[in-house]
Amino acid sequence: MLARLEQSAAPLSAHDLKRARHALMVLPKVESLDALSGVPAVDVLSAALSRRAKKVAELVQTPLATDLAHGTLASWVMVDPSRSVFERQTILRKGLQALLAENPGELAIAVFGPAGARRGAAELAVYSAWVNGARLPERKKKPAGALRAIRMHGHASANAFAERRAAAEANVLARELTVLPPNELTPGSYRKRVRELARQRGWRHEEYDVGRLRKMGAGAFVAVAQGSAEADAAIVHLTYRHPRAKKSLALVGKGICFDTGGHNLKTARSMQGMYKDMNGSAVALGILTAAAAMKLPVRLDCWMAIARNDIGPRAYLQSEVITALNGTTIEIVHTDAEGRMVLADALALAARAKPDLIVDFATLTGSMHVALGERFSGVFATSEALARAALTAAAASGERVCVFPQDEDYDEELESAIADVKQCTMEGGGDHILATRFLRRFVGDTPWLHMDLSAAKCKGGLGAVATEINGFGVAWGIEFLKTVLG
Repeated sequence: MLARLEQSAAPLSAHDLKRARHALMVLPKVESLDALSGVPAVDVLSAALSRRAKKVAELVQTPLATDLAHGTLASWVMVDPSRSVFERQTILRKGLQALLAENPGELAIAVFGPAGARRGAAELAVYSAWVNGARLPERKKKPAGALRAIRMHGHASANAFAERRAAAEANVLARELTVLPPNELTPGSYRKRVRELARQRGWRHEEYDVGRLRKMGAGAFVAVAQGSAEADAAIVHLTYRHPRAKKSLALVGKGICFDTGGHNLKTARSMQGMYKDMNGSAVALGILTAAAAMKLPVRLDCWMAIARNDIGPRAYLQSEVITALNGTTIEIVHTDAEGRMVLADALALAARAKPDLIVDFATLTGSMHVALGERFSGVFATSEALARAALTAAAASGERVCVFPQDEDYDEELESAIADVKQCTMEGGGDHILATRFLRRFVGDTPWLHMDLSAAKCKGGLGAVATEINGFGVAWGIEFLKTVLG
């Protein structure tokens, strides 16, 4: 549940500030405090800057928190509209962190400056307050309280804030699912939660369980799922359709609820946190949720490949040859490359419906993390136009991506003597590219974009989001849909 929002186009007054216990003061870019006449408590800010031997313009990079005489904690930030969305989100998130660290029930946000600048700053500030004020699941005796109310001063806009709220709710949903421990989010309980969400939202819902997939010949997914003691894995299919939809898109997400590595067992260090390996499916679900709430004019099919990669007597083995749903035979090289296996059949199912475009999300390869670290995610596109659209969405959302090559000659490394393709190589070099070349075999001629979520978690927060698990891809996906829908 996100905090309720109260809006006022009137500027924050000294009386309003005195009533607030926690206030985010969002200033326009200025070079001198003289330009901030009319901003309440600016004298306190002036004294604090003087004591620290700082200039007011430095607030663009570093927020400053001050205690006011009547007990209010004020956090001062400066938003420069010429800076990137990511940079503006980052400074607002840092300013909010000083306030939210005290777990306030209510928060005042005041924006100052020209009307155009106020609007952009207000929308970003409220979005960040929503995603960071919500509490993710935790199992402590005394959990921290959530932010209950936001009072916005200096800008009011019902439509714009409604879209920001939908995006924030989708981000929080993706993060809530991702942080649930593996004894709570099993494939079975995940399916149950998605089923209930579909019922509430009026989406079409269909499940392809292991028995059905085995009969269909979806051997790649079944190979991974069969290692689990419980046969609760499935590919879940959700559909949202706007009555005026002219384009159809498929969202595909990797939903591995825990990854042991299978018979190629991970070390304890590498296995730590592997309950979060379902993040790609949560991102796809979040995008679907936001698109439906915003009533975007599109048909969206969401395919969630939900399973565990367990070790057990029935778990698949190295050197097996598996036949995927589209008839491609796969030589198994490493059982810890399970993500591309479950995605292969999910992509093939998505392609059968002949959408205009397929976009998939997965915490897929360690090599993408090596290439980019935690602050960007990598994307691969089947056309230059799709790659440009991905970059446009990244700039608009503040979730940054880097476009990688997927040239055909990489296929030489995946040549198998006994099957159509190797699942991966033992050497592992360029595995983010090899994984993409492998997956491309399952989308046919459908335009396709693949996102390897190396930024799914970032210590210290990223962009607008302060938690390590940040929901990367949801905001990007919303902007991407708007871009491709025109």
